[in-house]
Amino acid sequence: MLVLVGPEHWDKLYPIANGNNQSPIDIKTSETKHDESLKPVSVSYNPATAKEIVNVGHSFHVNFEDSDNRSVLKGGPLCESYRLRQFHFHWGTTDDYGSEHLVDGAKYSAELHLVHWNSAKYPSFADAASQADGLAIIGVLVKVGQANPNLQKVLDALQAIKTKNKQAPFTNFDPSVLLPSSPE
Repeated sequence: MLVLVGPEHWDKLYPIANGNNQSPIDIKTSETKHDESLKPVSVSYNPATAKEIVNVGHSFHVNFEDSDNRSVLKGGPLCESYRLRQFHFHWGTTDDYGSEHLVDGAKYSAELHLVHWNSAKYPSFADAASQADGLAIIGVLVKVGQANPNLQKVLDALQAIKTKNKQAPFTNFDPSVLLPSSPE
């Protein structure tokens, strides 16, 4: 029996996952180009918009509620402000491969996704999610290493959601503490 696992096989299981605008990707740094015409990317997160942590079976989501753009991503190639909806992590069964994306073929232990939606153009996250310009996701590649005190509140909250569909309050959290100090 042949079992295909991992993002590199998604297109074999789901043909829609094959195309030019698909994820995951292997970022080849020798082929990247800096666009000096872009404004800097800006994130501004209000800790009061954090609401709950939910076990979704394969991962967990920390959900945010924001009706007035208190937690937003803007700048770079984005024309509008995008509201933060949730963040989640991808990880694997070993420390050497859990990220969806690669850099020059290198795999990472995990990957953080901060998922934002175009609230200027769409009335809801659900409406935005099906549109090409509806979502903007910040991906952060993670290596196992020293303990990160900024992550501890998230790790502690996992105790309350040990089974699928379990949820618990998760408030007063600024996800920008999970971002690297430099975008490089």
